[in-house]
Amino acid sequence: MSLKVEFHFDFGSPNAYLAELALPGIERRTGVKFDYVPVLLGGIFKATGNMSPFDSLRGIKNKPEYNALETQRFIRRHNATKFHSNPFFPINTLMLMRGAVAAQFEGVFEPYFRAAYHHMWEEPKKMDDLEIFRQAFISSGIDIDRLIARAQQDDVKKGLIDRTTDAVNRGSFGSPTFFVGKEMFFGKDQLRDVEESLVEQTSQPVSKSA
Repeated sequence: MSLKVEFHFDFGSPNAYLAELALPGIERRTGVKFDYVPVLLGGIFKATGNMSPFDSLRGIKNKPEYNALETQRFIRRHNATKFHSNPFFPINTLMLMRGAVAAQFEGVFEPYFRAAYHHMWEEPKKMDDLEIFRQAFISSGIDIDRLIARAQQDDVKKGLIDRTTDAVNRGSFGSPTFFVGKEMFFGKDQLRDVEESLVEQTSQPVSKSA
């Protein structure tokens, strides 16, 4: 049975955007593909009582500055030259995340995913404004009106709720979260541990000669 490796993301998390930049390298080195799992971060926060660093670090002396320093180190390490802070942050991502589930159901996840991250963190826009949302995806060649309509259907809404609830039940409290089999890792700074666990769990035991 092959090892299941998951990346749980919400487009509203800049750390999830940055973490995803490192995943292709891990996939190349290990030969294992990540499953991309859309979750609603607001739902996870509500279920767990957690909050974003934008809120939790407010008013704390020195910690926000150090958090920003660590982010810059990560950006340099992974050459994240396209990343820009979104001036409209925080953004309600319900439309974006339902769209991600709809895109998975319709077989157009990859272009939708790339376009969503582009308009959130590379050419940042207020992506919880419906008309800005529509025009952004149209400019990226996405048939967004079809996905908006699909996202209103019950199976998509339930799909996002189920993914979010399952993540919380398995221990998640934020994004990005990674699962390597049953092992959970949180945050972009755990990617080295993610890769190490992945290698350990996929390595074949060396048979001893008789």
